[in-house]
Amino acid sequence: MRKVYLDANATTRVHPEVIEAMLPFYGEKYGNASSVHSFGREVKRHFERAREQVAALINADSPGEIVFTSGGTESDNLAVKGAAYALKDKGRHIITSSVEHPAVLNTCKYLEEQGFRVTYLGVDAYGLIDPDELKRNITGDTILITVMAANHETGTVMPVDRIGGIASERGVVFHTDAVQIAGKMPFDAHKASAQLVSLSAHKIYGPNGVGALYVKKGTKMEPCFHGGHQEHGTRPGTENIPAIAGFGKACEIAAEQGERQFAGVRRLRDMLKARIEKEVPQARLNGHPGKCLPNTLNMSFKHLEGESIVLSLDLEGIAASTGSACASGSLKPSHVLKSMGVEPMALNGAVRFSLSMFNTESDIDYVMEKLPPIIARLREMSPVGGWK
Repeated sequence: MRKVYLDANATTRVHPEVIEAMLPFYGEKYGNASSVHSFGREVKRHFERAREQVAALINADSPGEIVFTSGGTESDNLAVKGAAYALKDKGRHIITSSVEHPAVLNTCKYLEEQGFRVTYLGVDAYGLIDPDELKRNITGDTILITVMAANHETGTVMPVDRIGGIASERGVVFHTDAVQIAGKMPFDAHKASAQLVSLSAHKIYGPNGVGALYVKKGTKMEPCFHGGHQEHGTRPGTENIPAIAGFGKACEIAAEQGERQFAGVRRLRDMLKARIEKEVPQARLNGHPGKCLPNTLNMSFKHLEGESIVLSLDLEGIAASTGSACASGSLKPSHVLKSMGVEPMALNGAVRFSLSMFNTESDIDYVMEKLPPIIARLREMSPVGGWK
C-alpha cells in the first residue's frame, strides 16, 4: 500500500542531515557538557554551536538568549508561568486568545486557580484576533500578553508584529508561541517585539523531545523547577545533547532553505485545496485564505465526522488529522474552530492536511484519487440529510 504523510504539523520526518548531525553524540562524543574534562569540553562546543544556530533562525541578539527545553509545551509553560510568577508583585492580569495551543490555555487556566486573572480574546471567522480589542483590554494590572504566531490547526498567521508593538508601548511582556511558524515563514523576534518565544524541533524536521525558549536579555523569569546550574538555572537538568545538536542543524537548514523549500510546499497545498473545492461537494476552508502557513490546509466536509474521514484515509495509507495532536483522543469539537464560529454541520467534519518538504505532486494525485469516494461513501452512510 502506498503511504502519504500529510500530518507535518503534528510532527515531521527527521531530515537525513539532522540524523547525521545527531549520530556522533550516541557514539564517541558522549561526555556531559557540564564536565570540565576534554570529553565534556568537546560536547560543550557542539552544544553552544546549536544554541547559535537556533538564535540565528529567529534573529536573537545573542545565543545566550536561547534556553533549551524538552519541547514546545515546556517552553510555553516556562514562558507563561515563569513571567507570571516573576511579575506577580506588579500585577496579576494576563491576556491571551481563545485559539491558543492547549499548552498555553491550560497553563493560563492553572494560573487562574493561583489567583491570576486571564482575559481570553475572541477571534473573527478567519481565526484572527483584533489588535484594537487587545489594546482596550490592557490595564495597569496587565503583566503578560501571550498570543501564538500561527495557529496549529488552521495555519492562520496572527499579526504578532502589531501585537508586540502594542505590548511594548504599554510596557507589557509579550510571549508568542512560534512553534508552527519558525522555519516555515520568516519570523523575527525583534520585529515581533517579543521578550519570550517558544520553539520546537520536531515541526521543522528535527527530533522529538527538544525545544527552546527565547528569553530576551533583561526579561524577568522564575524557573518552573529547580536543580543545577544548567541553562543559567532557568532550566536545570542534564542537557539532551544529541537532540539539541539535531535541533541546531534543523534550524540551520531552515534558515538556508526555508523560503525556497516552502514555495514548493505552498504550491502543493494550493493544488490540494483547489482540487478538493472542485471535486468534493460541500467542502469549506477553515482559516484565512492568504494569511496562513504555506503548508497547512484545514477543510470541513459538512454532515460528516472528521475522525471517520481520517480513519478512512488511514486505511488507504494516507495520514491526516482532525486538529492538534495534543487533543488526540478528545471527543470535544475543536476549540479553535468553535471560537471561529464554524457552523455545527461543518465543525465536526474538519480535517487538517499539513504538508512537508517530502511531499510530491503524485502524493496529491493519490489523495484525490481516494478522498472523493471516501466522502461520498461516508455521506451515503450518514444519518444526517441535506448533503446532496
